[in-house]
Amino acid sequence: MTDIVIGLDLGTGGVRAIAVDLQGQIIAQATRSYPLLTPQPGWTEQNSSDWVEASFDALFDVTQQLDGYQAIALGLSGQMHGMVALDAEGKAIRPAILWNDQRTGKAVVEIEAAIPRQELIQRTGNPAITGFQLPKLLWLRTEEPQAYTRLWQILLPKDYLGYVLTGEPFTEPSDASGVGCLNLANRQWDTDILHALDINPALLPPVIESTAIAGRLKSEIATRVGLPVGLPVIAGGGDNAAAAIGLGISLSNLNRGSLSIGTSGVIFAPCNRPIPDPEGRVHLFCHVDGGYHLLGVTLAAGGSLRWYRDTFAPHISYTDLMDMAERSQPGARGVLFLPHLAGERSPHLDPDTRGALVNLSLAHTQADITRAVLEGVAFSLRSALEVISAIAPIEQLLATGGGARSHIWLQILADVLQTKLIASTEEGAAYGAAILAMVGIGVYPNLKTALNILPQNNNIVQPQVNTLYEAGFNRYKLLYDTLRAVR
Repeated sequence: MTDIVIGLDLGTGGVRAIAVDLQGQIIAQATRSYPLLTPQPGWTEQNSSDWVEASFDALFDVTQQLDGYQAIALGLSGQMHGMVALDAEGKAIRPAILWNDQRTGKAVVEIEAAIPRQELIQRTGNPAITGFQLPKLLWLRTEEPQAYTRLWQILLPKDYLGYVLTGEPFTEPSDASGVGCLNLANRQWDTDILHALDINPALLPPVIESTAIAGRLKSEIATRVGLPVGLPVIAGGGDNAAAAIGLGISLSNLNRGSLSIGTSGVIFAPCNRPIPDPEGRVHLFCHVDGGYHLLGVTLAAGGSLRWYRDTFAPHISYTDLMDMAERSQPGARGVLFLPHLAGERSPHLDPDTRGALVNLSLAHTQADITRAVLEGVAFSLRSALEVISAIAPIEQLLATGGGARSHIWLQILADVLQTKLIASTEEGAAYGAAILAMVGIGVYPNLKTALNILPQNNNIVQPQVNTLYEAGFNRYKLLYDTLRAVR
């Protein structure tokens, strides 16, 4: 029998389970989806029972493909910031409130009234943010007090799944640092913050290392999914941190980060000390390797291109749109696009900002407008990268996601960011969870050694200097400030 490890990633749209051999090759995989609930405008929830059933089904599907292989560990990853509220019997009190839920505005104000914003940033790496878990807990206390009185434990999504699998409540630093009350210096819950908010620290689970064995698979679940009884379950990491490990991004190379162009755009930069941006314009979280990482987020990256296509060019393929953009020129002949279609995270932390398409004339073509959309997303990411680079300079970014499959968009991004990009295939957070599981059970002595099994990428896009992009970026910044002044 050949040994393999399982990686399980609990995403917002669905769960993915993969089996990976000890040389890093994917042997089997399966996915299952579950519904997203929107009971009120601005609310997003899911039933944690749906996660469990989908995860069991995905694991069973994978184990049915493992003839001649035996699983020796299971690692976890998942969507961050969500809240699963459990009673004393370990049962969910209500549906889980997700990372993109926006009901907690009053709770954010309450937190920053109790702990000054600057102190909160210094302690936790971030200001109070509506999507984080801590404001959700305060919302529950205010809006659903009967549910709050029944609370035994609140868990993050992947940690709830780990609790179901093992019977052990736990979390680890990369996910816990997105709760809003983890002290980044000691990587444990900040009891001063909790006491200031009159929250019992016992409501939060123990924080263990990301590569620690959190527990072992319960017999009844092992039988159902086809895995060995007592299989070690490794704590794992939040989705961004786990995905970064799958790309080889860690303390072993502080000059390399990642750039993901999916629906949102995310810049991930590792750092060895917890130094937050004083204004909290980018996130600072713990990394799974014992270090830290900065995260800059543009909410509508590929989402901007999809919106543009669906609204103005529904019969044109993305490939043809990219070809069209290439027929324009750097600077899009003066057309400027502000990609704030869903508000903006980094660096503005402004949910009320909106997008714009400006400086149009009769001479402009669809090629110019399409290119302006691509450039606008790049300008937005540069705004975040400038904040990150002042703390953790980055020389190269591994580019992933659907946008990274476009040569023209990669070149625009490299030129605007003035950073070398390396086009990379991404196996996702489940793959990173599997790598963490290998380290957790001692297949490799540490993460640095484990990352040596990852393939090397040679598809390099070098940045070119273009003064039109510099001028465009300066106008881009003025456009945000101007529109904000007239709101």
